[in-house]
Amino acid sequence: MAQLTVDIQTAFEGVCSLFPNLKPREKELMRKHFTCSYYKKSEIIYRDGDFPTALLCLIRGKVKVFKEGVGGRDQIVRMAKPIGFIGYRALLANENHIASAEALEDSVVGEIERDCFIKILKSNALLCYHILKSIATELGFSHNRTVTLTQKHIRGRLAESLVFLRDTYGLEDDNQTIKVYLSREDLANLSNMTTSNAIRTLSAFADENVLELDGRRIRIIDQHKLERISNLG
Repeated sequence: MAQLTVDIQTAFEGVCSLFPNLKPREKELMRKHFTCSYYKKSEIIYRDGDFPTALLCLIRGKVKVFKEGVGGRDQIVRMAKPIGFIGYRALLANENHIASAEALEDSVVGEIERDCFIKILKSNALLCYHILKSIATELGFSHNRTVTLTQKHIRGRLAESLVFLRDTYGLEDDNQTIKVYLSREDLANLSNMTTSNAIRTLSAFADENVLELDGRRIRIIDQHKLERISNLG
């Protein structure tokens, strides 16, 4: 396991902040069934086909959720940041996971035992409504991404992925460098293209002074132009 540590009470309070209208007795029940797990970079958190035994909440770190596609090429379907839930679709549907989750850096994941969480959901209508809204928002985003990945050209897809990473994880203190360092393969898998196409397109963006590349660090030089490429598709 990773050397990363976190105070479990602080972690629990962070998770509870995602549950509006949580009653005191429900919070205490949840506390009794809450644990933390630590994952090293590149470690798998759950695999496609696993049955969910707990509600998972990313407390620290970054996580990619991916599905293995034809020919062994992965498709990244979601990127998670703290504090946010992962793997909840399978838990709520009472099904096995249909994708896998991997830590992109050393990460901390809080776990609320499945039966405890379901019990609280059944007794708290306002909490159920809040979670339904969250799922509906996530579904809308997924629908938009599906259209993007099937209709935009390669340049538009990669530009949108970079804008998405910027908006999800933010920028470094220089206000230009994206705060997540993906491999070229991961960028390709996020953008539904081959790794070679991702490398060529990144190089083209660099030649056009849209980006500066330093290994896995991507510095956006011209935010407006990158957004324009994304919008034009």
